[in-house]
Amino acid sequence: MRKTFEIVWTSFKQALAELKGNKLRTFLSLFGVTIGIFCIIGVLSAVQSLEKNIQDDIKSLGTNTIYIDKWDYSGGPNSEWWKFVNRPTPKVEEMKLIKEKTPAASHVAYFMANQFTVETAASVVENINYYGTSEDFDKIQTIDIAYGRFLNQSDFDNGTPVIIMGNDVAENLFGTSEKALGQTVTLKNKKAIIVGVIKKQGTSLMGGWEYDKSLVMPYKFFEQMFEEQWSQPVIIAQGKPQVTTEALKDELKGSMRNIRRLGPLTEDNFTLNAISDWSNAISGFFGNVSVGGWLIGLLSLIVGVFGIANIMFVTVRERTPYIGLKKAIGAKKRTILFEFLLESAFICIIGGIIGLILVFILAKILSGPLHFNIYISYGIVTLAVTLCIFMGILAGIIPASIAARMDPVAAIRSK
Repeated sequence: MRKTFEIVWTSFKQALAELKGNKLRTFLSLFGVTIGIFCIIGVLSAVQSLEKNIQDDIKSLGTNTIYIDKWDYSGGPNSEWWKFVNRPTPKVEEMKLIKEKTPAASHVAYFMANQFTVETAASVVENINYYGTSEDFDKIQTIDIAYGRFLNQSDFDNGTPVIIMGNDVAENLFGTSEKALGQTVTLKNKKAIIVGVIKKQGTSLMGGWEYDKSLVMPYKFFEQMFEEQWSQPVIIAQGKPQVTTEALKDELKGSMRNIRRLGPLTEDNFTLNAISDWSNAISGFFGNVSVGGWLIGLLSLIVGVFGIANIMFVTVRERTPYIGLKKAIGAKKRTILFEFLLESAFICIIGGIIGLILVFILAKILSGPLHFNIYISYGIVTLAVTLCIFMGILAGIIPASIAARMDPVAAIRSK
């Protein structure tokens, strides 16, 4: 064990000596490894961080949730929009019937959205999201209330003119969000009382619900201000914990076809948009981006491997008498081989560490402007070190083998 430690320590010192003694040559050789690790780890970190933020945004739309709409959310250049535009929009009555006919659904909510101004006697805020919902909406979506309460059953049943206000809207109108509670505002010539203020959500990459700039109200009160057909009505269904998305889809399809009295040969005039489909599509897209990052990084690493191999060939030649002397006093082939492989690996690890440091610096710089944190996981760091060790061994195997097979007498006599 002690001998192994001595070999490792000696190899590490020789690697540092090589860096100090031949700065330019070593720098040029390390540059390929540094850029390779920078590309691979940089791309993987950025992709993982971006994917995590987007997946979190998607999850905020609901887990095991399906949006019943006339539109197909998958879109794409081949989307048959002319077919979707003539479909009937979801109705409140359909939402109520789905609750009765779909045992697999734990919660079903009706949702509408539009935009307008919010006014007080002193100020006006424009382009605010108006959300009209039914009673199950807060059971499907997480809405954290900072002050006051959420809408109650009486509000939904009677269409009471009460609202839940987003944090940014409250601050713009009243200075601080807590002052908004109990105040009266004007919504499209309708008076409404603020009974709750939503906790600040922050920015979102995909936009999402944007609760900070929104008002949530009973759908019956919403319908007093906006026409249903122009307010993007949708039915949101969430499956029970033990029910899969596919099972929920099957039941919802049967329920909707029954509710709309569609014949066996008639195609669906609605679309079941599952949140899990978006999540899978995002995962597939980022998987392809990661492959691209790997390819770019591997090309740089290959260049780095040739550079490290060049250093090791020169090192073996410069140390030939020293190698002969060590073999003459009893050093075994595997000891010489191990020393040079370790030295090659250490040089490669140093290049990788520089690449990791550059990624850390870039991540800190970009996290602010991109509005999401770029993090480097322990798994990615482990991958970087493993790659460096593997590439170092690959670069040093031939020079190390040459050194291990040297004849001690011929090596000592060489100049």
